[in-house]
Amino acid sequence: MPLGATKGDCMYKIAVIEEVHEDGIKLLENNPNFEYKLITDPSEKNLIKELPNFDGCTLRVSNLGEPILKHCKRLKVISRHGVGIDNVDLKYIKNNNITLLITATANAVAVSEHVMTMLLTLSKEVKIYDKEVRVGNFKENAKKIKTIELLNKEILIAGFGRIGQNLIKKCLAFDMKVSVYDPYVKKETIENLGGKKVDIFGDAISKADYLSIHMPLTEETKNLINYSNLKKMKKNAIIINTARGGIINEDDLNRALNEKIIFGAALDVFQKEPIEKNNPLLKNERVILSPHSATFTDECTSRMGMQTTQNIIDFFEKKIENKMVVKL
Repeated sequence: MPLGATKGDCMYKIAVIEEVHEDGIKLLENNPNFEYKLITDPSEKNLIKELPNFDGCTLRVSNLGEPILKHCKRLKVISRHGVGIDNVDLKYIKNNNITLLITATANAVAVSEHVMTMLLTLSKEVKIYDKEVRVGNFKENAKKIKTIELLNKEILIAGFGRIGQNLIKKCLAFDMKVSVYDPYVKKETIENLGGKKVDIFGDAISKADYLSIHMPLTEETKNLINYSNLKKMKKNAIIINTARGGIINEDDLNRALNEKIIFGAALDVFQKEPIEKNNPLLKNERVILSPHSATFTDECTSRMGMQTTQNIIDFFEKKIENKMVVKL
């Protein structure tokens, strides 16, 4: 129920940091053991003021670092609206016994569909064809526009969690060949789903027609896609990133596109969000962009909202599933 409601005595106070889908809010409203407050201002100053009053919180894209968390002595759990964990101070929450939860099963379908949409849009040059028709060049330039079939093309899926495992089914349906780079996933798991495990990333990208990134942003993966690795790729290669922006060095990507080292790129995430107005990728016609919106389907936002708040409820009711808990 909303904070300040008078119906009974609530056990747990939950801060909803930034809006979640109304279906998720209803779960809190309908549970007499919880009361919540929506915090629409996620600035550090406001969170230092507000968050110490709560037992748990949800979290979307704002940051929870030690300057905020050190004031939150009551806080027992953070429930991420998504699966990325780079906006939480992991060292601090581990040392202070704060549990981090993720929506582990909510977004795989929406993100993998977004990948295929971007992949097909670039491969079939949908934007260019559309523009040609609108300006009256119905077929004048059509045969000059290079497009690509997916049949027998090799896609490298980098990171093979739930999104990668959902994506592989769609790629196989298009008769693509699938390689997977993920040091933490067994060969048997990948092969059982129709893929081929590769162990050396640099070798794998040199053979790939498509690269779809599904890794977390860590010190190991930061700037993994740099000019050196881009030069190893095929000239017809296309990169899709729906994971985290810092995995790709954007200056190097822009250079590689301009030098026609690769064919194209599709980005849903960026090094700085919102993307800066002077970012050269905004003017590069060989890249298509979306605003970190791969999960923004009606169905997925409902699932994510519900799973975010249900995770909080399950945590305090001691029913939380292990797959929702980030192991630190």
